[in-house]
Amino acid sequence: VRPGLAQRSVSQVDELTSRVSNKEIPRKLDRLEVAYKASWEKEEMRSLDVVLATNMLSVGVDVDRLGLMVVNGQPKATAEYIQATSRIGRAFPGLVCTVFGWARPRDLSHYETFEHYHATFYEHVEAQSVTPFSPRALDRGLTGVLVSLVRLDDHELNPNEGAARLTSSSHPSAMRARQILTERAWQVSDTKEIRDRIDDMIATRLDVWAAESAVGGRKLGYEGSRDGVTVPLLKRPDEQAWGEFTVPMSMREVEPDVRLVMSLERVECGPSWPYRCQREEAGR
Repeated sequence: VRPGLAQRSVSQVDELTSRVSNKEIPRKLDRLEVAYKASWEKEEMRSLDVVLATNMLSVGVDVDRLGLMVVNGQPKATAEYIQATSRIGRAFPGLVCTVFGWARPRDLSHYETFEHYHATFYEHVEAQSVTPFSPRALDRGLTGVLVSLVRLDDHELNPNEGAARLTSSSHPSAMRARQILTERAWQVSDTKEIRDRIDDMIATRLDVWAAESAVGGRKLGYEGSRDGVTVPLLKRPDEQAWGEFTVPMSMREVEPDVRLVMSLERVECGPSWPYRCQREEAGR
């Protein structure tokens, strides 16, 4: 009931759960984007009034018109809770209502510490299960950390045009950053192989950086400029293969999209081993 306002009927109800097929999800997301209005044409796509959803709503659903969410029970992971409730109020003020179960001790605990938990819930985000200094983590994150340390260490290298001032891989700021990262790897892993691998990767990047600075007829910056002269040292992820200075600009930029083609051709030659159900039937 909305005093002083026209009453809105709730007739278009749908769901975003595992029961929905992959080909139907884009259509449902398109309906979520449709704004509500009082009257509709006969063939017009109508907006959804209520959507029942599981945690599949928590990531990648960026719909500005979502304004109300009812969370049925406290999710086990704080990161999941933050992601899910962040879908609401992206363009306009929103309201999130969390419904706790009185018979669940965990829900009761969140109810009793509701204000403090929501004031500090970023402190409760669970650590990611990433192996420190793993090869793929280094490919994605080493360059960003290295460039950040160099820029913060030297005010002359800090501005965008300061990228061109690192003309040698033995620059003092570069060497200090190299030492910090290799020592950190040694403290965490206590493995000479990992420390040497990071040292080699940093040396390669510094050599490339110095070589880019030495190219004439242009200016080198950390980011490109519209002046037509400044070229970027750091590259944004795209469809091309990642290089030494490809740096993610967002936590979502992990890998480019991969197109898969499913073949319906039947493979005549099967594996040499029988399936489990075949082995069990043979044993009977």
